[in-house]
Amino acid sequence: MKKILLIEDNHEIRENTAEILMLANYEVVEADNGRTGVDLARKEHPDLIVCDIMMPQLDGYGVLHLLSKNPDTAGIPFIFLTAKSEKEDFRKGMNLGADDYLTKPFDDVELLDAIEIRLKKNEILKTDFQKNVEGLNGFIEEAKGYEELEKLISDNRKLTTLKKKQFLFMEGNRPNALYFLSKGKVKAFKSNEEGREYITNLYKEGDFIGYLDLLEDTTYRESAMAMEEAEIYIIPREDFFSLLDRNRDVASKFIKILSDNLADREERLLKLAYNSVRKRVAEALLLVDKQYEREEHATKQISISREDLASIVGASKETVIRTLADFKDEKLIDSQGSRITILNLDKLSRMRN
Repeated sequence: MKKILLIEDNHEIRENTAEILMLANYEVVEADNGRTGVDLARKEHPDLIVCDIMMPQLDGYGVLHLLSKNPDTAGIPFIFLTAKSEKEDFRKGMNLGADDYLTKPFDDVELLDAIEIRLKKNEILKTDFQKNVEGLNGFIEEAKGYEELEKLISDNRKLTTLKKKQFLFMEGNRPNALYFLSKGKVKAFKSNEEGREYITNLYKEGDFIGYLDLLEDTTYRESAMAMEEAEIYIIPREDFFSLLDRNRDVASKFIKILSDNLADREERLLKLAYNSVRKRVAEALLLVDKQYEREEHATKQISISREDLASIVGASKETVIRTLADFKDEKLIDSQGSRITILNLDKLSRMRN
């Protein structure tokens, strides 16, 4: 049963609307003002929000603004209810990211149709698209269908192939596209004045690359390089921003990706500052295993150069090699060249600091 949050300060309207929704087999959570509505949205995680605009304490625009700043609530479909019908009011709501707008008085069919359409669209965009080029096409085609973006999205997305150790982009360059990794592995890294690298991210098939600097309209703060031969689809800057500007659901998807990525980076920096080298090497192995694990492999075998592993750990290559030798003696791993087989995943994950 889908859950709908109804935010309306008028008792009679709220009661009548809730009754219509319950008769249509929706679970209804009610709020009589904007502040309560924001709290309930964060607590209840509704599938859709129906919200009045003119309310005491916090109006509907304020509710939408606050919810759009939180990654957990930014993607919830949002329908405004209002007694106003002036065009500027419609435009203000849509600019804030509202999905629809119903003018009072409305009939039950109009309300239920609007809710059903928004729920269906949101459900499709939540689908786990396959992490390959078909998945990329599916993601973009769905977004195009919702907001009629066919003329704005290029159907001939460019595919480029990178050789091992070839740059996708370099720190200081200006971004002009979003990248989708269809095949291979890519690392993002920063270099100091002495040329030493610190790997900030590892990308696998199905990942988007370069969106942070593109969104902030700044030069690249890190470089990206292929760790093996890689196939990458290039989505032009204009196409990407058309998706974000015209489709709130797509924007919410990237907010979630961005939020998860930043949280991971903050956690890694904290561990880099306080964890021992042994623990950082163990965590680096677990990170690589998590990023590049293949379901068909029965063993936990990863392939990464000692230089790249040292760049993740934030230690010298020699220190990492000595630590790996210790792990091998302790039967935690086995190694042959750049290939490392994890023998005891549990002990590595519980490595003491």
